[in-house]
Amino acid sequence: MGPLGGRVVGAQVRRPPKRTDETETVLGRNPVLECLRAGVPATALYVALGTEADERLTESVARAADLGIAILEVPRADLDRMTTNHLHQGIALQVPPYNYAHPDDLLAAASDSPPALLVALDNISDPRNLGAIVRSVAAFGGDGVLIPQRRSASVTAVAWRTSAGAAARVPVARAPNLTRALKGWADAGLRVIGLDAGGDTALDDLDGTDPLVMVVGSEGKGLSRLVRQTCDQVVSIPMAGRTESLNASVAAGVVLAEIARQRRH
Repeated sequence: MGPLGGRVVGAQVRRPPKRTDETETVLGRNPVLECLRAGVPATALYVALGTEADERLTESVARAADLGIAILEVPRADLDRMTTNHLHQGIALQVPPYNYAHPDDLLAAASDSPPALLVALDNISDPRNLGAIVRSVAAFGGDGVLIPQRRSASVTAVAWRTSAGAAARVPVARAPNLTRALKGWADAGLRVIGLDAGGDTALDDLDGTDPLVMVVGSEGKGLSRLVRQTCDQVVSIPMAGRTESLNASVAAGVVLAEIARQRRH
């Protein structure tokens, strides 16, 4: 009897499909379980024949069944081929590509709930930062997140997990050219605010009540030159002591909280 113990109706023995650039495969018992707990969209759960079950595997199978995700028992060699290091622990979760919104969709959604509050990311390469920022956008009433199409973190399973499910509620759009998209939003009436440790406007002096888009630069590189030139203001967060900078997602959360505070009063 396989690791499913014959308990899950509809489980099949099948060869997993080849990996493509359009799908993501999450490997390992903890990562797979975290994805299922966070509600990451998935199309199939693969369990290797002969795998010894533990609480994590059992819960993963139960959650997948409850979510209507296909559960497939496959030869261990097939899972080995899905990873170069064979560290799948007998379980894998197939995640479909994220369905990105169009930048115009974000602007339209923001216009329906004035004053608009959008967040754009520049030079953010860590999907955990992306996920944490999406979570903060949801918490403080933002309308969506814009990322560059290239050289940027994307909405992977890691980003989805870090967002604690907020990725299901906050739309994320991709722009082929971030600077051009920001200029288009500025022409539509949004004020473009950059967030950078070297900013010339202190957060205390920011007026966050206008319709705006906040552009978050990375902790290391900050804002790129063209993006900075597009900003109406570049804001920095006053800090005590010798702390030179904050993690990008933490800094974004601080500013979003301040904007939300101003809009409540």
